[in-house]
Amino acid sequence: MVKAARVRDGPIYPHRGLLLDTARNYMPLKVISRVLDGMAASKLNVLHWHVVDTQSFPLEITRVPELQQFGAYHPDLVYSRTDTQNMVRYARLRGIRIIIEIDGPSHAGNGWQWGPMSGLGNMAVCVNQQPWRSYCIEPPCGQLNPLNENMYGIMKEIYEDLVEVNAPEETIHMGGDEVFIPCWNRTEEITRRMHDTGFDLSLRSFYKLWAEFHQKNLDSWDNVTQRQYATRNQVPKSVILWSSHLTDPEIITEHLPKERYIIQTWVESDKTLNNDLLLKGYRIIVSTKDAWYLDHGFWGRTEYHNWKKVYDNRMEVHPLVLGGEVCMWSEFVDQTSVESRIWPRAGAAAERLWANPKLSSLLVQTRFLRYRERLLSRGIRSDAVIPKWCVLNEGQCL
Repeated sequence: MVKAARVRDGPIYPHRGLLLDTARNYMPLKVISRVLDGMAASKLNVLHWHVVDTQSFPLEITRVPELQQFGAYHPDLVYSRTDTQNMVRYARLRGIRIIIEIDGPSHAGNGWQWGPMSGLGNMAVCVNQQPWRSYCIEPPCGQLNPLNENMYGIMKEIYEDLVEVNAPEETIHMGGDEVFIPCWNRTEEITRRMHDTGFDLSLRSFYKLWAEFHQKNLDSWDNVTQRQYATRNQVPKSVILWSSHLTDPEIITEHLPKERYIIQTWVESDKTLNNDLLLKGYRIIVSTKDAWYLDHGFWGRTEYHNWKKVYDNRMEVHPLVLGGEVCMWSEFVDQTSVESRIWPRAGAAAERLWANPKLSSLLVQTRFLRYRERLLSRGIRSDAVIPKWCVLNEGQCL
């Protein structure tokens, strides 16, 4: 029996996250709560909540009820304002931040289609267009209209709601990936306005339009947060964007100031983007696509990443590497299977983000099997990774 001990422990990275997509398939609060329980037991401290997308807009925005009315799969499949506040409290009691992502300009469609009937014009374009391959990366299509000022007004209303339901110090994720330029280029309303305002239809012009979209929303975010928390004398908050064509190292400094944008990268481990962005002084959050995308292996040509692959994804220790996230996209998972798709693999990333050990997965297998047993004891549905015999006979299956 140990009578006394001194334990020194602390995380290598401040941002240790899990992305949960509840837009493609709705997840009940009880499921999200169990995910938060698993995160707390694994020293993960950020839930990146991808709550809206082209498929659905299930988040209640009290200032703009039309978003959920037109965007939710069903009136019962909505996260009310109270639900969100309770989720934030539940998470904070477990040492977890919730970063809400309102994606744009891409990954936005259903929920935004009511503009014309309200006299606000087309706030989103290409919504549910077919054939979808001509208008988007995946169906259904939809992309916000960067030349509709009413759309920016609605985005500001969304931000007003978010700062009221989330923690005062919290930022937001603005999405920004997979913008499909042909959607805008095939929308006569947009191309006509571009010509009228001096734009040509070159890729460079569309990138400028895309960057202006982010800047206008950033201005709205600053206005909302500085007014809400005027007594705090806060420096304007940085926001998070996905890596994209706009974050290409050759052009990023033209469009996205490093003082205001944190870039979440989602490239394969052999790509140089992370180092390229670090050299330019950008802060990054890493989501290695060929190791930390937990949805892979269930669609297309993607390959499943077992816990060993997740664990062996080593991170660079650098002041500008804030941390990383494993990503649970939900196109091919729902409430019946999401927990076992996340756990115990997310725990392998959690140790990487907490300690970034030099050990390989082979040397930690025994501990990992025990960790999975602890998750089960907490009521967290965690996928099997080895026969029970190997758990009962430690070291015999290495």
